[in-house]
Amino acid sequence: MKTDVQIAQEAKMVPITEIADYLGIAEHELESYGRYKAKVSLDVLERLEERPDGKLILVTAINPTPAGEGKTTVNVGLSMGLNRIGKKTVTALREPSLGPVFGIKGGAAGGGYAQVVPMEDINLHFTGDFHAITSAHNLLAAMLDNHIHQGNKLQIDPKRIVWKRVLDTNDRALRNVIIGLGGRMDGFVRQSGFDITVASEIMAILCLATSLSDLKMRLSRMVIAYDQAGQAVTAGDLEATGAMALLLKDAIMPNLVQTVENTPAFIHGGPFANIAHGCNSVMATKISLKLADYVVTEAGFGADLGAEKFFNIKCRDAELKPDAAVIVATIRALKMNGGVAKSDLGNENLSALEAGIVNLERHIENIHKFGVPSVVAINKFPTDTEAEIALLKEKCAAKGVEVVVAEVFTKGGEGAIKLANKVVEICETTPSNYAPLYEMDGSIEEKITKIATEIYRAERVEFTSAAQKQISQLSSLGFENLAICMAKTQYSFSDNPTLLGAPTGFTLTVREVKVSAGAGFIVALTGDIMTMPGLPKVPAANGMDITETGEIIGLS
Repeated sequence: MKTDVQIAQEAKMVPITEIADYLGIAEHELESYGRYKAKVSLDVLERLEERPDGKLILVTAINPTPAGEGKTTVNVGLSMGLNRIGKKTVTALREPSLGPVFGIKGGAAGGGYAQVVPMEDINLHFTGDFHAITSAHNLLAAMLDNHIHQGNKLQIDPKRIVWKRVLDTNDRALRNVIIGLGGRMDGFVRQSGFDITVASEIMAILCLATSLSDLKMRLSRMVIAYDQAGQAVTAGDLEATGAMALLLKDAIMPNLVQTVENTPAFIHGGPFANIAHGCNSVMATKISLKLADYVVTEAGFGADLGAEKFFNIKCRDAELKPDAAVIVATIRALKMNGGVAKSDLGNENLSALEAGIVNLERHIENIHKFGVPSVVAINKFPTDTEAEIALLKEKCAAKGVEVVVAEVFTKGGEGAIKLANKVVEICETTPSNYAPLYEMDGSIEEKITKIATEIYRAERVEFTSAAQKQISQLSSLGFENLAICMAKTQYSFSDNPTLLGAPTGFTLTVREVKVSAGAGFIVALTGDIMTMPGLPKVPAANGMDITETGEIIGLS
């Protein structure tokens, strides 16, 4: 089979103006970036305010493994399958980060014959959104350090600055740095560091904002430091809001592209699924719902992180009501959860599959906790046997959920027609009773414990002394009534990445708690979650190149 980049390069794209016209986007609402990419004005929402929303479908998955799950691939394939059965459908995805693209994970444009295109552009600089966010974030950092250098009118405590700098590259050497070295005109010496751009609170804000004015309000609320009296200092206090908004004036508009089968795709924003909520922008989702019958979107990593945050943060904040959820799994990944080595996953192993299915079963149970009807999509591999698929269907039926095999990687939209019909059937016959898991007025500890015990199945939650002190301080500053954004390993329900399957009886340890006041949530950090990843021993970048004729090699 051809490589992802070969398939993408051979796709017969249509001009983006045709995609926009199909959706009913007016010419003056479209800002083209070449022939195949465009930004869409937020004016579309105002013009179509009275139009009923389409159906919102979340694509989520089991915990990721090295065996691969293919959540984005199924998302794209399902959107194309829905279009094939006559449903006007849009897919709504996050933008890829350059860090993973050149690191180990690769791009985020789908795979095989279920991709969004132009794949090379989407995985590289795209329309410059991430650069704009990086610039806005670092402008604020520069203004903060300059304010202190110029006399520190706000009485900022230099030892309590919480705003780092960011870069859209995996670079472990920048996690902890000393800045301000040199003479007295070079600033003041202090310890700081870099996060990856997708971990910036500005990224989370861009993806939760509902308008330019809402964006500005959220930017102004961001806590960047604390003063000598222990009070929060915000970006608004520093009078940096307007300049940051100016840098984000284009980035705030959703990006319109297409799939390899010309299904419309909005790709906008990309908050880190560990440290933030891991969903595409609210604006892209809301515009899609006004333009289409069905909107297929996704949330980062497994359902314990992505779906939980989609339901508890994004949907609550934006007043969205999801109609159905698709839980993606592979036979290979479930067997790995059952203890099979990656090299042996091609062999039929019903006992290992049965042992690993517990991971999928727990995700099914968790989706039901939010009142959203679901279906399991098996992203089929050639090594999957009929006996393995039959066992999986039997186990899921006992949980009240149907299993549908999807072959989107090799067949595109045609391979998702059965799944598309099942999604339509669910939406037309089974009402969604969506509700968040917790109320906002609970304490920070209560909300964290609710997620840890009901979604992860932790036996207890332990807060370190540092976390307890931070919770007390944040509560006293009025941040108690915010949502919770858990920062946890994606590989396990627990905070230990080696505990696969469906572990129980464990203690979840919260080691640090911090506020993202602009985004509207409290971040609870567990385990060894890092906000600046490093490159692997052999980065994907080593195998990438471009020829004299412009052909891109090695991108996936």
